[in-house]
Amino acid sequence: MIDRPRTFGPVVALGLVAGALAAYAGTRPWFVDLAADGPTPDPLDVIAEAGSSPLATPVALVVLASWGVVLVTRGRARRAVAGLALLAALGLVVTVVVGFRSLPDAVADAVRDAGVRFDDVGGSATDPWFWVAGTAAVASVVAAALAVAWCPQWPEMGSRYDAPGAARERVPPEEQSHLDLWKSMDEGRDPTA
Repeated sequence: MIDRPRTFGPVVALGLVAGALAAYAGTRPWFVDLAADGPTPDPLDVIAEAGSSPLATPVALVVLASWGVVLVTRGRARRAVAGLALLAALGLVVTVVVGFRSLPDAVADAVRDAGVRFDDVGGSATDPWFWVAGTAAVASVVAAALAVAWCPQWPEMGSRYDAPGAARERVPPEEQSHLDLWKSMDEGRDPTA
């Protein structure tokens, strides 16, 4: 049996690392047109740009931001944000699949528009960053799905980290410990009022 409170650290770490890797991989070209030999011609900079997926990084940043919110929320809000992370991670997988299908054609069009002769340039190839993005997207889905399922059993931050002025329950003085009474007086509150 899995001790779910102990899964908090590994699942959050997986989600954060996968989101960060996907965000960085989204800034790199996923498909390149291979030069036959010699230095890369200047038009291939435009071709490398055509082999990039501009949507991957923003979606990965949503995944990453969701993990940051999962760390500081409790209860239903935490589960809702984990669900948002799952939706964003699924969107990241869709972005990778769409990129796999559309980016080679975009690279071929960029080669044709740049006026590079086809005997100077080889065929389109996937760059390792495409595989990093794909792996990170799948890992993000796994981590977010585990978070949705297991987050009710995960440890939460205490209420002392809530914003100042947040509504606090009034506990009668006879139900408070001596330490709580002293702390309330230190904070300038009258525990008997």
